[in-house]
Amino acid sequence: MSETIGLERDVVTVILGGGRGARLDPLTRLRSKPAVPIAGKYRLIDVPISNSIHSGMERIFVLTQFNSVSLHRHIARTYKFDPFSRGFVQILAAQQTPEDETWFQGTADAVRQNLRIVAESRGDLVLVLSGDHLYRMDYRTLLREHVESGADVTLSLIPCGAGEIGGYGAVKVGTDGRVLEFREKPEDDAARAGMEAPAGLLARRGIPAGRPYLASMGIYLFRKQALQELLGGRLADFGRDVIPRAVRERKVQAHVFEGYWRDIGTIGSFYDAHMDLVRESPPFDFHDPAWPFFTHPRFLPGARVSGTRFNRSILAEGSVVLDSTVEESIVGVRSVLHRATVRRSLLMGADPYPPEGPPGAPPLGIGEGSLIQDTIVDKNTRIGRHVRIVNKDKVRVGEGPGWVIRDGIVVIPKNSVVPDGTTI
Repeated sequence: MSETIGLERDVVTVILGGGRGARLDPLTRLRSKPAVPIAGKYRLIDVPISNSIHSGMERIFVLTQFNSVSLHRHIARTYKFDPFSRGFVQILAAQQTPEDETWFQGTADAVRQNLRIVAESRGDLVLVLSGDHLYRMDYRTLLREHVESGADVTLSLIPCGAGEIGGYGAVKVGTDGRVLEFREKPEDDAARAGMEAPAGLLARRGIPAGRPYLASMGIYLFRKQALQELLGGRLADFGRDVIPRAVRERKVQAHVFEGYWRDIGTIGSFYDAHMDLVRESPPFDFHDPAWPFFTHPRFLPGARVSGTRFNRSILAEGSVVLDSTVEESIVGVRSVLHRATVRRSLLMGADPYPPEGPPGAPPLGIGEGSLIQDTIVDKNTRIGRHVRIVNKDKVRVGEGPGWVIRDGIVVIPKNSVVPDGTTI
């Protein structure tokens, strides 16, 4: 460990935040995926930035492209370092340059187009992160293993079962922790044959049987020179192109992570992550005082509550909840509920100055007598009185005026209006 003391200050962090986030539609219609609100008061981008800052890696670039206005605004308002610090969080937006006149074609291409800026930064190591994962991780452990192994690239991996590995990059690892093979999303038994991790490797870490595969978390630590060389040519994507090439040509080491991690790639996974937060014994929460997650300070008053029953729920500041029932739900900043019932749902709340509704629209928030169940309600919505949002027909995928269903979850898009008496 002594070899790595202070070395974290020379790591440059690059966070990938430029994708369209189509699988999170409609939450990404008006914002980029890393700007999607989470846990009532944060945004997804706050997770990798906070982890990086706590790990002592305070020089952070965020690559953006689609629907990035709110993400830029959030970062500018939130992450400000004092003038005597070397830390910064800097936006690198997609742009046309004399070297390349195209927009980002993938995760690797986004880094390639900004490689000159990254290469000019002090230090020999580059940490590449995704902007849409939920986890708490000290990257200094990854750094220590990277330095001790003498690797060109170190991948952070998480154990998983056969039913999960088909959605991720599967990594075959030797008994010494060296990565031997990388397969992108092996969906059947034949595709993942032979990819099980050595039993001894998992046993030494106390990982129980039933999770024999190692999945890539989309967290990569590169030697800067190796990154530059691997990005030569026109490889577009890290998982599909760069990492398989690195395994063939370089020394790639595995770092096995044993904590909570969830890829927020779909409406279903986004909803499930929030239901994790309100479990009786949540596998992940935002309450660790030694490792808080940072976000934009809003200076809001405490929530005002009257005549309301809460059970296993999270209530954010600035909310007004009157004569309601809230069960297994997250109530976001500036939410308004009046004699409503909310179960197993996520209410994202409201912006400081929400747009006006059309003439005759219900007031902002959830109206009297309404029932919201198994639903994601985006910001600034106006849900009228005696509305029932329950997915009564158990639809998996569907769409109608002011609502969308994805993965069986009803989503009320941002700024929507749901008239009095509506049933969804």
